[in-house]
Amino acid sequence: MSYLVDKEGYYGEFGGAYIPEILHKCVEELQDNYLKVLQSESFQQEFDQLLRDYVGRPSPLYLAHRLSEKYGCRIYLKREDLNHTGAHKINNTIGQILLARRMGKQRIIAETGAGQHGVATATVCALMGMECVVYMGKTDVERQHINVEKMKMLGATVVPVTSGNMTLKDATNEAIRDWCCHPADTYYIIGSTVGPHPYPDMVARLQSVIGQEIKKQLLEKEGRDTPDYLIACVGGGSNAAGTIYHYVDNPNVQIVLAEAGGKGIDTGMTAATIALGKMGIIHGARTYVIQNEDGQIEEPYSISAGLDYPGIGPFHAHLAKQKRAMVLAVNDDEAIRAAYELTRLEGIIPALESAHALGALGKIAFKPTDMVVLTVSGRGDKDIETYLKNYEL
Repeated sequence: MSYLVDKEGYYGEFGGAYIPEILHKCVEELQDNYLKVLQSESFQQEFDQLLRDYVGRPSPLYLAHRLSEKYGCRIYLKREDLNHTGAHKINNTIGQILLARRMGKQRIIAETGAGQHGVATATVCALMGMECVVYMGKTDVERQHINVEKMKMLGATVVPVTSGNMTLKDATNEAIRDWCCHPADTYYIIGSTVGPHPYPDMVARLQSVIGQEIKKQLLEKEGRDTPDYLIACVGGGSNAAGTIYHYVDNPNVQIVLAEAGGKGIDTGMTAATIALGKMGIIHGARTYVIQNEDGQIEEPYSISAGLDYPGIGPFHAHLAKQKRAMVLAVNDDEAIRAAYELTRLEGIIPALESAHALGALGKIAFKPTDMVVLTVSGRGDKDIETYLKNYEL
């Protein structure tokens, strides 16, 4: 049994493509073309060359000595924070814009929460000379204003969204509305393993360079390419999907997904979708969704703009349902503490999203022989103000 997507675009009972009629042709065109393009030699050559010379890959795999000592095991950090633009998001946007160009699209739209996907999309649009429109919830525009300015500097139009609680879900809604109005010339670069098929699979494939490098780097450093634990944060789930993609069918690797507990999963102020979600449809996919008794989507909450989403990628929903992944809810205060701990022990300031993965370390009983790989999906520059507001030195 494989945990990866089937030919119909499903992960077990999760996934699929639930879309309005107007988008049917766009999505079908994407389904028909994405694998042909991604697996073609010309695409792979251009993609690999840009990842190497533009993004700066491979990203380092760093043995964190002091963090390892604290938790009594060997902890390696996969340093996606060192990529151009400061996060893993650039891996996916480069791949998708190369696909968009091959499909003859002229205009790019995107949604963003923490702003990292918006910056990565604006970056590749500048690189390729394409029009770029980024939808971002007004709440996130305010708490991530540095990333907003970066997007504008790169030539993107940033559209603040004022519906709902003005965060990632609402930005995605608006991006889909835009796509419905401009189906012919517009390509929607989705930033995570969410949305209708083929997006979850496509994003996971493009991000799988993370896990591919981990295998090679572990072999060089440890003489084996398989860790005991892989740990990553999940909102939509793209950095986690990329980390685990090449390991998911290997039962010897324990997958740990850290989701945003917010102020606590019992408080109503949370984005812990796997813990609380019920089966539903969100943004074109069948997955777990935080919803009320009437099936209305509940507004999520997290201190981290990138994890503030009421759904979860269908890949991760399937892993949780099949008990293939251990899912831990990490609260705001635990994430903040974990971020400061990494900063003080290793001199690395992580993004708030990655801080949730770090917050999972204290919830696991490691053995001294355990080898752990934790993906630091982004750097903390964008979150400095939040860190300062929420921690007493």
